[in-house]
Amino acid sequence: MSTKKIRVGIIGASPDRGWAAQAHIPALKSLSEDFEITALSTSRRESADAAGKLFGVPVAFDNHEDLVNRADVDAVAITVKVPYHLELATAALNAGKAVYCEWPLGNGLVEAQTLAALAKKKGALAVVGLQARSAPSVAYVRDLIKQGYVGEVLSTSLIGSGLGWGPTVEPFNAYLNDKKNGATMLSIPLGHTADALCHCLGEVRELSATMTVRRRSFTIAGTSESRPMTTDDQVAVTGLLESGAAFSIHYRGGHSRGTNLLWEINGTEGDLQLTAAGGHAQMFEMTVRGGKGAQSALEVLAVPNQYRWSPPQGTGLSTNVAQAYVRFARDFREGTHFCPTFDDAVTRHRMLDAIERAAVTGQRQTLG
Repeated sequence: MSTKKIRVGIIGASPDRGWAAQAHIPALKSLSEDFEITALSTSRRESADAAGKLFGVPVAFDNHEDLVNRADVDAVAITVKVPYHLELATAALNAGKAVYCEWPLGNGLVEAQTLAALAKKKGALAVVGLQARSAPSVAYVRDLIKQGYVGEVLSTSLIGSGLGWGPTVEPFNAYLNDKKNGATMLSIPLGHTADALCHCLGEVRELSATMTVRRRSFTIAGTSESRPMTTDDQVAVTGLLESGAAFSIHYRGGHSRGTNLLWEINGTEGDLQLTAAGGHAQMFEMTVRGGKGAQSALEVLAVPNQYRWSPPQGTGLSTNVAQAYVRFARDFREGTHFCPTFDDAVTRHRMLDAIERAAVTGQRQTLG
């Protein structure tokens, strides 16, 4: 198996738009020595045929059952909306496949726990798309922290814009503004970026939170249709990491004319700062700045090439997904644990669940 290409089936490979077309397919095609896309599926025959032709994939289905049961599919990538993750990941695991499921793993903590338990029972490689961990800048900063660049971490602060959850939403993203779908500003941009924070600095020990809906409605782009906003577009979290370092996170919906991602790490010996054009650490290239010792200001720290594991991806959204697939290939062949697993996803879901409980009850939550 170690010398063979890993054969991937993609569920949700729309020919028109979507995360598979923007990220997974370019990433996998750039890693052709390790991967081969052997099948894809969408929800309609017409779109399946169009996607197969567009992406050059030999077999296309209008249902997921045929895909997960293919003998020439080793791993299933699930790139559809969050409410379908439980059903599709369950089917893939029951078919004996390795799984790469996009984040959030489930619509809430309970679904994530259910999938993690099934993956453990099946003994399957089950990876979640928390690909900010694989971003070159995040991998670099994680090592800088380990190497003592800032000394002892005293605190970290993160502010980000969701980009979505603003005044206007594209029709295909309207479902993000309905809290019951589990694809919220809390779970997606905050969840991805907070995972990068915890990957570098350690998990959360305790937290308090405030969440509120400030925009009561939004407009569908290109129309005058207004719909109610039912998911929080302001999330503020403070607390302590397991190390004792203080942390604060504030995410707000829409796009700011000022700061859209600013993450600082302050220590006894130095400081690090990551910035980007948007609050999604899983998508945007982040610039790293640092300063320590006698330095009185930050300077740009170029990310060394050793943290760029995948071929250059250009200006699209596939860089961090390609980086994650490089690690996936190693985990698949060698049984290592470089990719975040379904168990890691449960840890992150548990943190998000604690944030929601803290906001609802007004009580500080303890994790561990």
